[in-house]
Amino acid sequence: MKVLMFFIDGFGLGSRGEENPYFFAPTPFLDGLLGGHVLYKDSPVVYSQQAVMIPTDACLGVAGIPQSATGQTTLWTGINAAKELGSHINAYPTRRLREIIQQYSIMKTLSDLGQKVTFANAYRSEYFKLVEQRKAHHSTSTLVALSSGQPLRSIEDLNRSNAVYQEFTNRILVEWGYPVKEITPEQAGKNLASLARQYDFTLYEYFISDRIGHARDLAGAIEVYQMLDRMMADCIADLDLQDTMMIIVSDHGNLEDISQKGHTLNKVPTIVIHDHYKKTRFDQIASLTDVTPFVLDQLGVRR
Repeated sequence: MKVLMFFIDGFGLGSRGEENPYFFAPTPFLDGLLGGHVLYKDSPVVYSQQAVMIPTDACLGVAGIPQSATGQTTLWTGINAAKELGSHINAYPTRRLREIIQQYSIMKTLSDLGQKVTFANAYRSEYFKLVEQRKAHHSTSTLVALSSGQPLRSIEDLNRSNAVYQEFTNRILVEWGYPVKEITPEQAGKNLASLARQYDFTLYEYFISDRIGHARDLAGAIEVYQMLDRMMADCIADLDLQDTMMIIVSDHGNLEDISQKGHTLNKVPTIVIHDHYKKTRFDQIASLTDVTPFVLDQLGVRR
């Protein structure tokens, strides 16, 4: 069994109304996969022939609005980071969160057991210089990747189709003047699938969704849903779903409600895609704390 975890930042389950860009967005692949346009907060667990969608708690039993640092740390360690700190922490991990990641991250756990793991995202060379100069900080996902001892991918990897950028068409990099080619969402999906076929566990992070949600950009948010739909369609088409499970996850809501600028209290969708998913126990997944244990279980790992 291999697992591809596709993380979409700020991807919640919203209402069936005009404040929710998903309400207007054509997503033919996801609709076909899940048996309808069902990513709403009033949806129950949705089962289809090849996938299941589980509304998943991101509040973690802690008062306040869910935030990225604690939500992502919880997602990728199975430790309730918000409870550990007593509050939701935004942006970059604190010292205590970094300690939790270094000890419990899913990529470290798997790597220590000899499984092949990778972070699919490409990094600009300037990023590393800024971190060295303390003008930038490692994100949660970067710390999770580094905890495994594996190198981070570069723009050179991206040009060899051996990485995927956080904005997977490379459009932003082209606008910034990097010597890369813009690619279609479909090609990005194929590149991600190619990576996932080589590893026991692959993590990919898509960040633009959270940025567009904060900007309250309806047209941009609709485009995000459409681009993700196209990218995931070709990614999954190029995977052997007998051998590989794809799991789509998020850390908190945001994109699904442009009536407000910040994050939401909404549940997030956990979508598991696999030819034999019905043989797994989905009652294991109720909150972000359950995602890492679930994935480890699928890979035959007991912590």
